[in-house]
Amino acid sequence: MSPILSLLVLLLVTSTSAFTMTPPSTRGSSTALTAYNKVFVAGGSRGVGRCLVDQLIASGRQVVALVRKEEDAGLLNALEGCTAIVGDAFDQKTVENAMDGCDAAITTLGGSTADQGQRIDYDGNNNVIESAGILGVTRVILVTSIGCGSSKEAAPPNVFEALKPVLLAKEKAENILIKYYTNMNWTIVRPGGLKSEPATGKAILTEDNTAIGSIHREDVAALVIQALDAANTEKKILSAVDPSITSSVSMEGKTVEEFALA
Repeated sequence: MSPILSLLVLLLVTSTSAFTMTPPSTRGSSTALTAYNKVFVAGGSRGVGRCLVDQLIASGRQVVALVRKEEDAGLLNALEGCTAIVGDAFDQKTVENAMDGCDAAITTLGGSTADQGQRIDYDGNNNVIESAGILGVTRVILVTSIGCGSSKEAAPPNVFEALKPVLLAKEKAENILIKYYTNMNWTIVRPGGLKSEPATGKAILTEDNTAIGSIHREDVAALVIQALDAANTEKKILSAVDPSITSSVSMEGKTVEEFALA
């Protein structure tokens, strides 16, 4: 995830909780007994991506992580169950070669810009999507941000303007997935403002595209894995927020309905 998204946290966090949630009738849970036992992770060296690597391994799965730096690969390769490959996500063939043999793909790419002005938020994510299509990896999860697409109005104008280049690039990747990969079992997860504190275990997914708030990276990773395994997340666009974290931009008293994973 892009460091610029940390700006969102500064604009979101205050001292009082601003909304409550409506609980679903059931809540999904991740399990290693799944068809997705070898998962490709783009952006696995830090942030949500690194949390995903750790949690996927803990669930008993094999992980293939594409990283840019040799030192990051060394750290990840030291983890049992993880194979880290050094490569550039701006290069589609590199992504394809790294993903080959995986059952599912998750991308959390964001932040970096190529010399030609390309943003990894679009070009890198698009390369993951394209590679999955070429290889027949039909299960893809794209992690973007609240403020993209149908959730634009959820972000206050000052937040949207501060993050506009990032959000528009991520939205462009979302649109590629939505419009051109109709035979793919994809899910888009849009987290709110990201924090690096330990998981609260209280974060939720919601189809409410007006929801906004903060969420810890560990909780985002947990929700992404739950969505990966759930039977009812195909072609779903879900926001990820934590009602237990205080936020200055959520509407006071607003009820956010939790998406019931099944």
